[in-house]
Amino acid sequence: MAVVTLLDRARPGAVPLTSSGTSATPERVVEPYDFRRPTTLAREHARVLEVAFDTFARQWGTQLTAKLRVRSEVTSHQVQMMTYDEYASSLPATTAMVLCPLAGMTAKAVVQFPTWAAFVWVSHMLGASKVGSLPDRTFTPVEEALVRSIVEDALDDLSYSFGSLLVDEVTVGGFQYDSQFAQVAAKSDSMIVATIKIGVGNRVASGTMAIPARALLPQLGDDDASRTTLSPRELVHQQLAAVPVDVALRITPATVRPADVLGLAVGDLLPLPHPQHRPLEITVDGVPVGSAAVGANGSRLAGVVVSVTTDPREGTA
Repeated sequence: MAVVTLLDRARPGAVPLTSSGTSATPERVVEPYDFRRPTTLAREHARVLEVAFDTFARQWGTQLTAKLRVRSEVTSHQVQMMTYDEYASSLPATTAMVLCPLAGMTAKAVVQFPTWAAFVWVSHMLGASKVGSLPDRTFTPVEEALVRSIVEDALDDLSYSFGSLLVDEVTVGGFQYDSQFAQVAAKSDSMIVATIKIGVGNRVASGTMAIPARALLPQLGDDDASRTTLSPRELVHQQLAAVPVDVALRITPATVRPADVLGLAVGDLLPLPHPQHRPLEITVDGVPVGSAAVGANGSRLAGVVVSVTTDPREGTA
């Protein structure tokens, strides 16, 4: 399998210090990436989904406040695409997973949260003003029915928030408490996963909302994020062609002694070896790519290109 390891280096200039005040080597994060199975959302698609999940989070927070009769807030923090196997591996071994079938699809959506968070919600629904110790067990039939009603309200908010992005009807199915044995989708199926924070009273729980990618990507204009007619070489060229670069016009450098630089004063003249009739050199990141004469574009200076280097490594033509 073709796998490349990417190193996420620390930002330049950010040097962590140890407790003794000496600099420490920044820890590098290693992330494997398989180019044969890319699972990256396009930037414009990710933005649309982030807005949809943010809207859903606000709607569900309002719904929880009304249902639990205690101040509640739900926020969406990250939206990404991953395989179901990667998603399941990222979850705690024991957690509450509400499996939500989608009409016409075998893969299911998932609403996941800690079991203790559900006990907090149930306690407030039953009239408790304060919640003490929380049990470490699965739900009873009565608790499951109450949690089901909360998730049903959440799915109504989900359908409203996503609108035309989610055309398949989503319903509440069964409950699963072991993330490794939940029958949700095939291991290689792509899932759109949003990380959410659910605050009820003074308790905040971390959860996730996962939706099969096939249920959303067609409405975004792409039903297969890994499908492309371009070769990897063409994709690299296409990306590089859109990267902004700094272009400069450069005169011939002058060579001076350090004593001359240290002795500079206001009004001194530095002779430059660049003839007046000779065009300036066009450089991209210091590499010559052509030459240009000094011109004007309205009230601004401009460079009129007079020659272009076929191969930047050969110098100015």
